[in-house]
Amino acid sequence: MKEFGLSIWANNNYLVENGILRLHYKSNPSLLDITQNIRATGVRGPILLRFPHLIKKQIRSLYNNFNNAIRENNYKGNFNAVFPLKVNQFPHAVNAVVHEGKDYNYGLEAGSKAELVLAMSKTPHKAHITVNGFKDKEMITLGFIAAQCGHKITLTIEGLNELKTIIAVAQTSSLKVPRIGIRVRLHSVGSGTWAKSGGMDAKFGLTSTEIIEAVKILQNASLIKNLSMIHFHIGSQMEDIAPIKKALREAGNIYAELRKMGATSLENINIGGGLAVEYDQHSHSKSRNYSIKEFSSSVVFLLGEIMDAKNVKHPNIFTESGRFIVASHAVLITPVLELFSQDYKENLLHLKEKNPPLIDELIDLNKSLNDVNAIEYMHDALDHMESLFTLFDLGYINLQDRSNAEILVHNIIKKALYLKSATPTNELEQLQVKLQERYLINASIFQSLPDYWGLKQHFPIMPLHHLSKTPHRAASLWDITCDSDGEIRFNPEKPLYLHDVNLDKNDYFLGFFNVGAYQETLGMNHNLFTKPSEYTIDIDEDSYTISNKNESKSLIHILDSIGYNGKNILIQLEKELLDSNFITEKEKTDTLIDLKLFLQQNGYLRTTD
Repeated sequence: MKEFGLSIWANNNYLVENGILRLHYKSNPSLLDITQNIRATGVRGPILLRFPHLIKKQIRSLYNNFNNAIRENNYKGNFNAVFPLKVNQFPHAVNAVVHEGKDYNYGLEAGSKAELVLAMSKTPHKAHITVNGFKDKEMITLGFIAAQCGHKITLTIEGLNELKTIIAVAQTSSLKVPRIGIRVRLHSVGSGTWAKSGGMDAKFGLTSTEIIEAVKILQNASLIKNLSMIHFHIGSQMEDIAPIKKALREAGNIYAELRKMGATSLENINIGGGLAVEYDQHSHSKSRNYSIKEFSSSVVFLLGEIMDAKNVKHPNIFTESGRFIVASHAVLITPVLELFSQDYKENLLHLKEKNPPLIDELIDLNKSLNDVNAIEYMHDALDHMESLFTLFDLGYINLQDRSNAEILVHNIIKKALYLKSATPTNELEQLQVKLQERYLINASIFQSLPDYWGLKQHFPIMPLHHLSKTPHRAASLWDITCDSDGEIRFNPEKPLYLHDVNLDKNDYFLGFFNVGAYQETLGMNHNLFTKPSEYTIDIDEDSYTISNKNESKSLIHILDSIGYNGKNILIQLEKELLDSNFITEKEKTDTLIDLKLFLQQNGYLRTTD
């Protein structure tokens, strides 16, 4: 577990060198060094690091794999892709996507009015815009305006009423009519948590009957020439490639039939998103059973086979996979504030001149435990512990005796676990679960990892340093919210082991990886913890630069953002302080300075230097 499954989830983006986690790119900077440089400016709490080069790597991989498959299969269509803004609408993520994708004419997908305006402002004219989701006349008119401005925009209709509104706007406006797409409701369903995006009960898409009717409506309105795309989507984070292939056959045949029905301008199939990202750190529970190469080859081969069999023009292929593009580019880093088992340090023992006999026996076991007798002495310690608890309940030993017993037994078990870590038994593994360490992290799971809280979506977790040592502590992570759900519990089926670190002497930073998709947009201000401070890290051959600093909101700004007047709150608190009769004037002045300072800091804890 020293490398925490890097070979499974990291896609060669990181490497471990001398116990330190580094970016595997150009100058190979360490995440610890980046973190310490940011913290040296006074920033506390969690930080979110963005690495634009990882976005470019994913875009390049997507296009290269599809273009290679097109060449290898003698496919006659082209490949295009757009990034769905719903995955991450935040400025530095979107700006990185647009900048890193410009050489590929990588476009954007919008699902709301605000996202459409954003797409219109950010998408280069050579790239495509697709618009999905339910639309009213205003949103459709925005699409007409985008077309008038020169954008390659496709409005995907989700129902016949939307199509009728498009026709009405076309008939009453002199604006350029955008391209039109039809979302088809497939019988095929996907796999995994989001499989309900497909199937006949899916939220979106036209049935076969509605598709035929849509073609007739377009022909009657003389707009059939604008029908350029069919679109389908069977789910996000598709784990299994078999349902994808089934959906492609169904959608490919629908495309071919529509061409034969006279939709001769129809030349694009949009297969939606869904490319899975590997989140797991354990080889027995991987998140997907295919590679990007297999995915692209399957799509190209199957569509080509269908079109050749029906003597139909090969369609251009569109994808809208956002998770695949941005998940890896963001890393959440948080310090560990406390290890709760350190309450059992031996220096906290307060032994008496005369201890109960069982306590004396525990002292001897603790001193003389070694590799040979570790299991036997651990069994003796556990037996003594049960007896001492019974004696306490009966009033024969006091609370100090009980505390001493807990400390001694905990340390005996801990030493036995370390000594036998190379040859673990089922019993030892069960003890690990019972004696798991609780690591208090300076972050909010609700804000930064909402998919873990809501869906139990696991994310790769590992320390940034101490990686030359084997971690032995079964770890649960507690966040700083006052909510019992703010915990990543130790899971014996997907165990996380961390290091036993003396936080009085050493920092301990954890990284949470592949958090660049959905986590920011879905994060909630539970307990009024807001977004972490974020930074963009650009890496060159010699070093790196830190830019786009966006520090977490101050307490005043947090209150302002939910409708309170932060200025008035400060005035009220200042008045109450100055009116107080319990402190001197100097104390009032000094306290007021502290109050104003606290209100200008973010809401995360500042207990680490």
